[in-house]
Amino acid sequence: MSRYRTLTAALTVAALTFAPAALSAVAHAEPGQYAPTMLILDASGSMQRPDQGATMMDSAKHAVRTFVESAPAEAKVGLTTYGTGTSNDEADKAAGCRDVQLLRQPDTIDKPALTSAVDGIQARGWTPMGTALRQAADALPSSGPRSIVLVSDGDDTCAPPDPCDVAKELKQKGVDLVVHAIGFAVDDKARAQLTCMAQATGGSYSDAADGAALKRVLPRVSSAALRNYQATGTPITGTDGYQTAPVAKPGQYLDTIGQHEKRFYAVDVPAGATAYFTGIVSFPRTTGVSITDDMGVLELRVYGRDGTDCNVRERELEGRASDGVAITVSSTFEGAAATPSGGSSDKCKGGGRYYYELHWDIAPQGAPARLPVEILVGIEPGVTDPGPSTVGTATTFTDPAGAVQPVSGGGSFTVASTLEGSGKYTDTVQSGEYVFYKVQLDWGQGLAYRVRFGETGGAGYTSATNVETTLYSPLGRRVDSDTNAYTGRTTTELKLASVPIRYANRDANDSEVQRQSVAGWYYIAVKVGLPSGATAMPPTPVELDLTVAGTPETGPTYTTGSADVLGEQSGPGAEKPVVVSGSSSNTEWVAVVGIGVGVVAVIGIGVAIWFVARRRA
Repeated sequence: MSRYRTLTAALTVAALTFAPAALSAVAHAEPGQYAPTMLILDASGSMQRPDQGATMMDSAKHAVRTFVESAPAEAKVGLTTYGTGTSNDEADKAAGCRDVQLLRQPDTIDKPALTSAVDGIQARGWTPMGTALRQAADALPSSGPRSIVLVSDGDDTCAPPDPCDVAKELKQKGVDLVVHAIGFAVDDKARAQLTCMAQATGGSYSDAADGAALKRVLPRVSSAALRNYQATGTPITGTDGYQTAPVAKPGQYLDTIGQHEKRFYAVDVPAGATAYFTGIVSFPRTTGVSITDDMGVLELRVYGRDGTDCNVRERELEGRASDGVAITVSSTFEGAAATPSGGSSDKCKGGGRYYYELHWDIAPQGAPARLPVEILVGIEPGVTDPGPSTVGTATTFTDPAGAVQPVSGGGSFTVASTLEGSGKYTDTVQSGEYVFYKVQLDWGQGLAYRVRFGETGGAGYTSATNVETTLYSPLGRRVDSDTNAYTGRTTTELKLASVPIRYANRDANDSEVQRQSVAGWYYIAVKVGLPSGATAMPPTPVELDLTVAGTPETGPTYTTGSADVLGEQSGPGAEKPVVVSGSSSNTEWVAVVGIGVGVVAVIGIGVAIWFVARRRA
């Protein structure tokens, strides 16, 4: 079976069964807005150490100024510091460990005021990192995606509270907060502590050996924080063997996975059903990685009863992991729909408990030791009528008329900005950003679009970068992509198009068409890469011109199923799912599904369905 059929067949069901934890996090997200971000700057006495002819504090201030100069005008950035009010003598420890100062609220950025606040910082005291993290989190909005970027030259000298414990505490409370940590010339002890803080919240850790490195790293990390990838799902912990694997009901889960690690999960599949399993890992942005060291590979295998290898293996490779991309690996398993015929092979046929192994096989250079992994599980009944047959002709692009509409793309699938069908849209994308938009396609409709990266004058005659656009299906499966070099000195265009969306597309001979077999939200990602020959490109104006063509039509008819075929996923903050039922034959239905969709509209569907809505990339 083609690996492309793996995901597209799953979308109808799996997207209807997302985790309750994701619902609460995404319901308060502001699509298209920058995530409010708090910078925490270490001003302890050790920041007076020399660095490249100045002090580490001087270098840190210079790095912050560089970020402030390039930050989007709409960004919301605050500033917290610690260590400015006392010395770092033992006699001042009690007071120094309470010495956390909120210098700027995380409001729309006031660049002169923020720069002035940074210039006024004097390094002298202790390092109450855990207390600063807690107070910075309290200063950020109470809901929606939020980020903290922490720069420190050492470990916490005031614990308790331990900063890693604070980060875990915030995540356990359901706070939608990501912490990115930068170690400025740190030792192994501090690096471990900072890494723990970042990983506990799904963030990234970066090393900066000196002021020059910090000047490169801080703007990149802060820019990523403003439009951050939000990994979401109900917590689950995979195991290193199938015997102890946790059982995952249909829905969305969140775990972590280490480099070269294997994680097992179990799924109970009713007889006659098809099971879908998807794993998604997003890599943090990294600079200075050679193309030969920039590969990430995620692998998925399926095992039957007693751990029997069912010979189902999916393997996905990403050759530009340092651009901050996500790898999606998926499997469609139809063994439960087969009739057992005896012998050992029966352990991979018929209803029962099956096991899924996720393996982070190859890690790009500079990747963290562990990364969040999102897991999607779906169970789908068969169809009695798949609806209209496939049409393999791509949608024709038509230059849209009407006024240009400004939008601000989101930093992940979850907060993708909605594009309301055919039209012209504009945004501004910074170097190193990977931003997301979504457009709804009903059965029978197709999409064609063009992305124009405008002239900016470039960042120098020799500087160039990579620009890219990718079209994703409703569960984040890559449909197609287009890429080119970009200097900023001329306009660069990229184009993509889908075929009309039909259930029967999954059985087409063309593997690309197979990926376009479910109606719902399709996602457009736009990237401006980190340039060679320059620190950053100027902010890039981007125009998206869309054509949505075709008249909505009848979709497939599902076989009758019991109300608990898809089950009800329980978890922290779980809400009672909605039961949707209808007649069992000759009915029309439309399922508007998607990663970031909080509402699923189902009309006359021929099977009772549980859903708990909403999820990201």
